[in-house]
Amino acid sequence: MLTTIAMGQLPVVLLLLAAGTAAKAWTVARAAEPGTLSRLGPAVLVTERWRPIAMLGCAVGELVLVGGLLATGHPFFRWGTAAFFAVSTYVLWELRRRRPDAGCGCFGEVSAIPVGRRSLGRTVVLTAMSTGLVWLPAVPGWEMMAAMTWGHVPATLGGLLLLAALSPEIEEAVARLRHRAPCEQRRLDPVTALGRLRSSTVWRSHAELLSGTEPVDSWRELCWRFFVYPGRSHTGDAVDVVFAVYLSGRHPAVRVAMVGSDGRPVAGEPLGESLPISAGR
Repeated sequence: MLTTIAMGQLPVVLLLLAAGTAAKAWTVARAAEPGTLSRLGPAVLVTERWRPIAMLGCAVGELVLVGGLLATGHPFFRWGTAAFFAVSTYVLWELRRRRPDAGCGCFGEVSAIPVGRRSLGRTVVLTAMSTGLVWLPAVPGWEMMAAMTWGHVPATLGGLLLLAALSPEIEEAVARLRHRAPCEQRRLDPVTALGRLRSSTVWRSHAELLSGTEPVDSWRELCWRFFVYPGRSHTGDAVDVVFAVYLSGRHPAVRVAMVGSDGRPVAGEPLGESLPISAGR
């Protein structure tokens, strides 16, 4: 039973690796928008000159794993695939903590949506799927898939549906087809963004810090809408509470930061995910 499930996950893992390879290479080659790689992991974690190399290096690594899994049954490639997704989980966790405004870059430019629980959950699931491949017979992947029967189909379809549910890129791709423009170029009423903010858990967890219910300032940068409210820090000092709402997806990311009168972020334990204040208004 477990062998059947693991065997059914092999084409799923190969498909995700191949899609990631093609999307990353296409994003680097296309380079349609200046600064695109500055918003995508893992490129966002390195200096500007190394960003294309980092993105291509990740794509090449995925391509090597695809070739190794298909052509051989060597445990090196199976353990390597599990290690790749495990490390990816850690990198996405760090990216979410250090640059919560950046996308994972898992599928190139399409993965510009800020890293959330779904993206993290997807890499965890892929790590588990890849680990299951280690205990399969030591035969090449193409032979294994050629020997698959209808009994493997439920495992394959189940894996695909689970990963689809954990992929916010699907919603972004549908939105792009509908609007025919990237998120940062679409129009969105500020009132709609404000409604998304006030329905979020980040808003509810910070409401007690606010001194007013209406924003004193608001502006847009790319695919983010910022709202500034007067408030008090945990120590009682007057601060600006800055919320940022991502303008795409059914459940958009919401970030928050407290800024002092000197324009610097106020230190202290955040009640929600913090927003790095780095851009001007």
